[in-house]
Amino acid sequence: MTGQPGMGRVEFVALMAMLVATVAFSIDAMLPALPQIGAELTPANPNHAQLIVTSFILGLGIGTFFTGPLSDTFGRKPVILTGACVYIAGAALGFAAPSLELIIAARILQGLGAAAARIVALAIIRDLFAGREMARLMSFVMMVFTLVPAIAPLAGSAVIAVSGWRGIFAAFVAFALLTNLWLALRLTEPLPPTRRRPFNRSALFIALREVLSHHTVRLSIAVQTLCLTTLFASISSIQQIIGGTYGRAETFPLWFGLIALISGSGSFINASLVIHLGMRRLVSFALSAQIVITALVLALFLTDLPSGLQFQVYIAWQTTIFFQAALTLGNLNALAMEPLGHIAGMAASVIGSLATVGSVILTVPIGLAFDGTPMPLFLGVLICVATGFGLMKGLARRQSYEP
Repeated sequence: MTGQPGMGRVEFVALMAMLVATVAFSIDAMLPALPQIGAELTPANPNHAQLIVTSFILGLGIGTFFTGPLSDTFGRKPVILTGACVYIAGAALGFAAPSLELIIAARILQGLGAAAARIVALAIIRDLFAGREMARLMSFVMMVFTLVPAIAPLAGSAVIAVSGWRGIFAAFVAFALLTNLWLALRLTEPLPPTRRRPFNRSALFIALREVLSHHTVRLSIAVQTLCLTTLFASISSIQQIIGGTYGRAETFPLWFGLIALISGSGSFINASLVIHLGMRRLVSFALSAQIVITALVLALFLTDLPSGLQFQVYIAWQTTIFFQAALTLGNLNALAMEPLGHIAGMAASVIGSLATVGSVILTVPIGLAFDGTPMPLFLGVLICVATGFGLMKGLARRQSYEP
């Protein structure tokens, strides 16, 4: 049961996955356009086209802080639908933008709007589920969610072939309209007026203090920041590495889709194991495995592997990064949200905002350090996962509550 009259669990998971996938589609469909945008709008510094990705994530992080509290006051559906209007306005601005700077502004606006779909969807899940059952449901959401990254670059390439890179922004409008019409027609408001909180400064600061007073929540935010950094840094550089370093620009969408499809099994594995093993143990395992894998890959690249073998190793490594995200992000969200069900919207906002903005701060220097090889990326990821593993060990030593 989902707590939604007339809506089965499959439809509920699909709808939540599409809302959360607004973020993935907005990032991944844009990747094939980065070389053209860089060549057209910033030919002297084509690497600056990466900022189109990180600026969206920055807007997402900022918007994340406000959308949860607003949904606690006004309800989940109105905030998601309002965010969709902001998102569509940003897409329209991006379509008409004559400069990279204006596109970056448009992407920040898009990120602000997308935050509603991402964060309020998590609050809806927390409204209806709790504990390991919530983590299990989140794994199924992530499993459906992985289909969007698998096809988004291919869809973006198809749009570019027909209408140029500006057509990507029209595709964003169509995606938002379709998803939010589905939500408007099928979802019953999950937060009744009796459970809503007043939107005022004192209430927000009280809730903020409560969120940050939990040791488990604070450490979960820090580990999420590092896990998101590994994901966003690799995504920011993936087109340049596959298309530029290894000369496979034409087949980039296919390689990206293959990576996403293979790594999508991570969400299924997580959904199967989290009930029995718990969230902390799975996150720690994923991070420890990534330390070993990344250190090994870094050592292999220092031996001057042939280019063809380098590419194969890089693709395998990139797949493990997506796999790691499937085993960590949903669990870390559920772990942090568990003691905060009575302020789910605010909790989702604080957790998501701090982790996302923090990951942007760490991702930008890793991306701008790109030197034509994946070596700066490998080193940055190794530092992040090693630090995250250390924090998880500290979390495991605490006798924090986990159902």
